[in-house]
Amino acid sequence: MISRVIYITWFWVVLGSAQNKQLLYDFTQIPQSLMQNPGANVNNEWHAGLPLLSGVYISAGSSGFSVYDVFADDGVDINDKIRDVIYTAGSNDIMSVHEEVEILFGGFKGRSGWHEKNYYSFGWYQEFDHFNYWPRDLAILAYDGNRDYLGQRFNLRHATVKTELVSVLHFGVLRKVSESLSVGGRLKVYSGIADITSTHNNGRFFTDFGTNNEYVHTVIADLELNTSGYGIIDELEDGNDIASGLYGRFKRRALLGGNLGMGVDLGFSYKFKKKWKLTASVLDFGFIHHSKDVKNYAYRGRYDFEGLDLVFPGIIDDDGDVYDYWQDLADELEELYDTTSTRYTTLRPLRLNAGLSYAFGRKGGKDCDCRAYEKDYDNTLGVHFSAIHRPRYPQLALTAYYQKRIADFLQARAAYTVDKFSATNIGIGLSTHFGNFNLYILADNLLEYENLADAHNASVQFGINYIVPERN
Repeated sequence: MISRVIYITWFWVVLGSAQNKQLLYDFTQIPQSLMQNPGANVNNEWHAGLPLLSGVYISAGSSGFSVYDVFADDGVDINDKIRDVIYTAGSNDIMSVHEEVEILFGGFKGRSGWHEKNYYSFGWYQEFDHFNYWPRDLAILAYDGNRDYLGQRFNLRHATVKTELVSVLHFGVLRKVSESLSVGGRLKVYSGIADITSTHNNGRFFTDFGTNNEYVHTVIADLELNTSGYGIIDELEDGNDIASGLYGRFKRRALLGGNLGMGVDLGFSYKFKKKWKLTASVLDFGFIHHSKDVKNYAYRGRYDFEGLDLVFPGIIDDDGDVYDYWQDLADELEELYDTTSTRYTTLRPLRLNAGLSYAFGRKGGKDCDCRAYEKDYDNTLGVHFSAIHRPRYPQLALTAYYQKRIADFLQARAAYTVDKFSATNIGIGLSTHFGNFNLYILADNLLEYENLADAHNASVQFGINYIVPERN
């Protein structure tokens, strides 16, 4: 049973790492780089993404173990491998799944006056994000029980999870302040479709020798689980399958019909000493207020359980009926348990980016290529730092990359990333132009593609855009 749970969990992870998008950041030949930095240097008259196919991103990761650790055909009993995983993974190891689909994406340059130095972009995308820390103590308790752990405190803080399905409408403005400096901002309106948040849990569970019985089990807890969009469960109970249920919920909630919120992205690009460029951005500085289909669960207090103490002749009450000790137990537990429909607010996972790049190798025989955004040089070396806010501590990544214009219609980027998941993450991105059509694909962790089951993280992003380059 436990092996099935782990398999199902990892199955969703593999289908789904962590929003870093190091291959896309400042890859300005691709219009979607504006979504990573609204101040990125783009030089278009206008662009339009192919609906539903302009930006598809899937990413997944587990820092504590891989599916290969459990299911490798190596002659070791699977129960032993499960036990190794449970004890090897730490409480600060993380599992994440992130998925995005651009429904619409476009942009255009201002025509005259003050607007002439502006580039406007707009769109609508759907995002799914799941994140949890490995619940080490709870996994040990579930697997081994508490018989051999008398006196050991199992930490309930290990239960930390955040899952959300969101639809986002956005509008951005990129302002070319000078030949050296570009700044930008993006306003976002979030429509929350579904949310599960349990990130501020505390408490412990332990078993000691008892007074009235051999053992006493004690729970001291401050646990809370907030959910919105739970109506999907009612739809499934009515006989709908998962696909139709999710689709129906998405249709009703995706376009300003869900739990609403607002946020902003801010960024800039600054070129100095001709060949150097400094960039930075802050993404998803915002919130969602959950007021629809809200159901919250809380368990707070202390409870000591020494078993059911059946006292004779007290087992028969005054009416001659058998006394309901189980109901007494349920009533005592219910005093610590609470269910509400109170509205709540969640912050979006704030993301920070910073980059420094150096361009070199002048183009030969041409003054510029208007389809390429770094017009004067064929090569770029850069570093990129990213951080994502998580419940306990920021999730950090550092990337070094080399970008090369192979031909007027083709640019490539190779990147090496160190993060929580891996110290050997090598990725490659390609961006092509055929006429005005831009096709791109970005994939990382290529060294693990020979055996994806043994990979701790992987991501892929691809899309198709139609771009009209800026006129000279």
